[in-house]
Order: sequence, then C-alpha cells, then structure tokens
Amino acid sequence: MRPASIAVIGATDRPGSYAAETLLNLELIGFPGPVWGVNPRRQEVLGRECVPTVADLPEAVDAVVVAIPAAGVAAVIDSAGARGCGGAVVFSAGFDEVASGRQHHRDLVAAARRHGLPVCGPNCNGIVSPYCRTALWGDALSLPEYDPTHPTVALISQSGNVAVNALATRRGLRFHTVIASGNQAVLSAADYLEFLAGEAGVGAIALYLEDDGTSRLVDGLAACADTGVPVVVLKVGRSAAGARAAAAHSGALAGDQRVFRSLVDAAGAVWADDVHELLELAKTMAVRRTRRPAGLEGAPAAGIVPGQARVPEQSESVASGLAIMTCSGGDSAQGADEAQRLGLELPALAPATCARLAELLPPAATVANPLDYTAMIWGDVVALGELVRALGEDPSIGQVLVFYDQPHGLTGAPKESWQAVREGVMRGARLSPVPTIVSSTLPELLDDAAAAEFHRAGVRTAAGLRTGLRCAAALHAGERPGEVAGRLREIALAARRATSERGSGGADGGSWLAEHEAKALLGAAGVPVPDGRVVTSEEDAVAAAVDLGGPVALKLSAAGVQHKTELGGVALALTTEAEVRAAYVNMAGLAATHDGVVLVEGMAPAGVELIVAAHRDGIVPALVVGLGGIWTELLDDVAVIPLPADEARIRQAIGTLRGAPLLLGGRGRPAADVPAAAWLAARLGEMLLERSLAAVECNPVLVGAAGQGAVAVDAAIRTSGPEGGDA
Repeated sequence: MRPASIAVIGATDRPGSYAAETLLNLELIGFPGPVWGVNPRRQEVLGRECVPTVADLPEAVDAVVVAIPAAGVAAVIDSAGARGCGGAVVFSAGFDEVASGRQHHRDLVAAARRHGLPVCGPNCNGIVSPYCRTALWGDALSLPEYDPTHPTVALISQSGNVAVNALATRRGLRFHTVIASGNQAVLSAADYLEFLAGEAGVGAIALYLEDDGTSRLVDGLAACADTGVPVVVLKVGRSAAGARAAAAHSGALAGDQRVFRSLVDAAGAVWADDVHELLELAKTMAVRRTRRPAGLEGAPAAGIVPGQARVPEQSESVASGLAIMTCSGGDSAQGADEAQRLGLELPALAPATCARLAELLPPAATVANPLDYTAMIWGDVVALGELVRALGEDPSIGQVLVFYDQPHGLTGAPKESWQAVREGVMRGARLSPVPTIVSSTLPELLDDAAAAEFHRAGVRTAAGLRTGLRCAAALHAGERPGEVAGRLREIALAARRATSERGSGGADGGSWLAEHEAKALLGAAGVPVPDGRVVTSEEDAVAAAVDLGGPVALKLSAAGVQHKTELGGVALALTTEAEVRAAYVNMAGLAATHDGVVLVEGMAPAGVELIVAAHRDGIVPALVVGLGGIWTELLDDVAVIPLPADEARIRQAIGTLRGAPLLLGGRGRPAADVPAAAWLAARLGEMLLERSLAAVECNPVLVGAAGQGAVAVDAAIRTSGPEGGDA
C-alpha cells in the first residue's frame, strides 16, 4: 500500500497493455522510488531497466505488479514470496471467474499462503494512491493535481469500472487511495477497510461491494468506528445464503441484503443507492468543518448573546432542523418537496431570526424556510454571509443547505460575480455555529475548482439537488455514538463463532425439527408456548382437549413441513368433541403422508401477531422482528438486528416498524406488551447463539395487551448438527 520499490512482471511497451499503462502511470503520478521491469526478452522498457526473473531483481521490492497470462501467475507469486517481496497486484484474468481458471485460482492462493504474501486481485485494476504517489494501476489514469490540504476519500471497489469512472470524476472529489480489488482471492475489502481506517489523511471511505464477504468486514467497520472515519456502502447483488433460509418466512423477509444493511446501520455507516450517491456521500463526509473562531466578525444575529453562541464540534449533537437557502423560488419548492420525502424537518424560523433576515433581504424577498433571497443581492459577499450565519444561529437549525449552480467557462464580470457568491457563503459558513452544505441543483453545475475551494474552507458540496438533500439527511443521521466499536466487536465475535460452526459442517448439515420438538426446546429455555401434547388417536385427541379446557387447536407437526396452513395442517378454535374428532382424522392423514404427528394445543389469547426469528445464514447472525401471521411476506414489515441484541435494542427496533402503532397504542388501540415481545425476541437470539442453532422462528407470536405477555403460537427450529445433535 505504501511501496518504496516496484517491479512490473511482464513489462512491455505495447500501447494499451496493462504493463505499459502501469509504467506510464507511475511516471504520471510521480512515484519517487525505483521501478524495474521483469521480462526475459527485454533489457529495458519505457526507460526502466528489465531483468529476466523475479529472482534477478536487485532487491526484494515492496510491490510486484503481475501482468502475464493466468497460467504463469502462481509461479511468479511463489518466486516473489521466496525473494521476500512485500506484496503483489495481479491484473491477470482467467481465474475463479471462469470454470477453466479455478485451478489457477487454487494455485495462486496456495503460493500466496506459503509465503504469507498479500495479493490484490487477480482480475483487478489495482491500486492508486495520490497520497502516497503510487499507481499500481493498469488502466487509463487522469488525476487532478494532488493538494495535501484538500479532504480526501478512499474508495474500495469490487468493480474495476466503478473505480476507473470514479477516478475520472471532476466535482471536487479528491482521492487518497482507490483500490479495485477484483476477485479477492487473498485480500478482501475487509482487509483494505481495516488498513485504511488507520491511514493518515483519509477523510472518509467508500465501499462498492458485489458480495457480502465474511465477518472480517465487521472488524474493518469497528476499526473505522475507533478512528472516527465515516464509511459509505453501496452493496449490489444477492448471495446464495438467503435461498437456504427461504424454507422459513424469515429467510424470505431477511435475506442477505437486509442482514447486510442492518450491519451497515449498526456500524453507523451510510447506505448509498447508486454510485453517484456513494461518491457524493463519501465526499461530503470527508470534509471536516472548521470551528467558529473565538473572535467573531461583526455583531451576532438577533437573539444571540455575545459569548454564548453555539460552537459545536463536528461530532456534537445539534438541532435537527434543516434550513435551505436559494435565489430561486422554483428551487425552494423542489427542495421542500424532497426534504419532505426524506423526512427532513424544515422548521419555521424563530422570530428573532426572521427579524434579522428581514434587515438583510430586499423588500421583494419573503422570510421563510426555505429562504429565497432573490437575485437582487447576488454577489453581495457581506449580505450572503450574514444570511448563512443568521440561519445557522437559529435555535432549531442544525444544518444550512445552500443551492449554488455555476455554469462552466465563466470569464470577466460573471466570473467575479460567482466568486463573490462563493466568498459570501464561505464567510457565513465560517461564522455559523452549524455545518453548511452547498449543492448544485443539477449534477453538472457543480464546478470542480469551485467545489475544491469550498472543501478547503470546510464547506461540504454535493452534485445535484436530490443528492444534496440526501447528504444533509445522512450527515444528520450519521453521527456515531462512542459505543459503536464495542457493539461491532460483539457482533464480530458471534459471527466468527457462526462461521466456525458452518465450516465444521454445522449449519449446512442441520435439519428442521418438528413443531412439538421445537416448542419443547423453547419451553425449556423459558419462552412461553401454548400448553399441549402429541396425540395418537381420536380418543387421545378428545382427552387432550378435555384436559386443556376451552377451545383447542389441532396441528400437523412434521420436520419436513414449515408452512402448514397451505396444506390444511392447522385447525383452530375447536370446541366440540365432533370438531376435534374430524380434525384429528384429517391431521392423521397428513401426518402419515409427511412422516409427522398430531399436536393438540390450547388456544392462546388474542393479540397482535408478530414474527420473531433468529438465523445465521447472512454475513452475521441476525434477529428478525415484524408483523407476522399469514400476512408476513405480503406486509414485508420487519426490522433486522445483528446479534447479540438486548431487549432495549429490540424495543427500539420494534418502534421503527410501519406497523408499530398496532403495538404502541395507535388510533385508540390499547398498547401491547412490547417489553414481553422484546424479552421473547432476545431469548430467541440467545438460544441461536448459545445452542449453535441455524435458525429459530416463531410465527406468529401473539402479543397481548400491556402486562399480559407474549406467547409463541407456532415455532420452527433448524439445528446446526446432524439430525439435531447440537440441540
């Protein structure tokens, strides 16, 4: 990652080749150390000395760039390890991404492991670090001049094209390091993330991922939480693990993408919906706002007592409201609409703020939030600065968003006018106690040089109106509490245990328990389940109903059946002997067909139906809580919480459900016993981890009114050992 010397294997001057591009890129970026080529048929390539083999290198170089056919790569990695080289970047394709290259993949990994040699790739574009003046990069490269005062982003991308395009952007975005990781045969995104978390100069990290990876990613996120480096994640595609869990409702509801996102949320990281958002979010988060100076310029805004102005650090919590400032009524309306869509509050301004703004604005302007200051004071540095400052000093405002568009190619008086607007905004941002963001209304109207000027002044910029508001929302929500790193390490420990059990034949070798067996386990763990027992005849069923008293339910209980309703395997609210006998005859036939038994249970009291499930098929073990019963998949209203999870965290997650009013007493309904539901959910999560189970699902859990408890009416458990041995 910080090589002092480099060798390019397969060095050539053939135009467009990865090896030639690497040599040219090293020249372009100004790499200061020695660079050798390795090619038995050349003594010199593009001004660089060549040697026949890695063993002939004058020294054990820090980085080896490999640009030869796949069949020869493992031998080169072996030679580099034996020579004592530091690491390798393998551009070559034809490995695990194609069936014919899988042996090449195995050979490469074996060679790297023999020598403990870190490898980026194969089938990758490599590593570029303007910060370290290093370009182990085989593709076209065009970079702005590196400025050590400019906030920078590190990008880790499993897509080479995403990395290439990101490097070509010009919107005030500057990179510390870009890694296109390719097939990740040896090093993964998690390794790069953990490394970059401790690197000087990294303002934020952007992750573009095409698979979940392993629980090692949690360690990388924890390292970023430790060092306070913001992380933005764009995850595309789905892995196969969700299909294994799809036999239960929770697998369909909380597939890997949702579990992955729950991990991102737990890490205090930000989720991006496309590449544009990924880069813009990371760029804005990389900018560190400067503190308001002790000696403030000019008089404070109305209502602010000198010496008592708020001067929060970046990490401090401030008011949650957003103020929008623009010179266009149309932009004001668009900004207000988008803020509402994102759930951003645009609070009414305080009377003192309104009075101060009225002093600054022309008579044609209306004091409101959003604030349309009109074009009449365009270019007035002092007035614009005081507007930004006054908005920022309002007690309900936590951020100020300024819409600013700059056409390309400005010269003369227009150029000076736009420069004056920038100076006014930067002046106001410097005096404001809250962060200021500048956003263009259209992405292409964010000028690169202007954005860079804003960034150096501690003012964040975003390209596009919707993206600007998305960044404002993320910056407000993205403040991470100090306990995040500890929480992530708990999650990582649980994930490593789950991975170890899967690796030893655990989760994949387990089996589903019949419902009566699952409920026996739940009952032993203290989870409330209905009273009931297995019956073997009509008379036995009738006797059980009499013993239980009141209405009963008859169910098919079979290890191979998780969805009984569709088969007619559930008969509810049976009150007469005739109903019990008829239901038993039907259930006994199904039991014979599905190698099961008939279960008789007392009917549980009515309540709100939840699904509560825990499974470990995703990147980390996770708990799923949502509206349950037969409508589970249709409603698709669940919260996913990485394990371990305590009752307080689960109660908080329940409150985020769209159906939360059903539980919390909305529309005049009595409040449900949410504490009991949270305790039950926490116990299921503990069971999953303590007993090394693969999945535990209760659907529905009936949650009674406050103080009446919660009961698991239906249950499914998948063990992690052969034939339920671990259970």
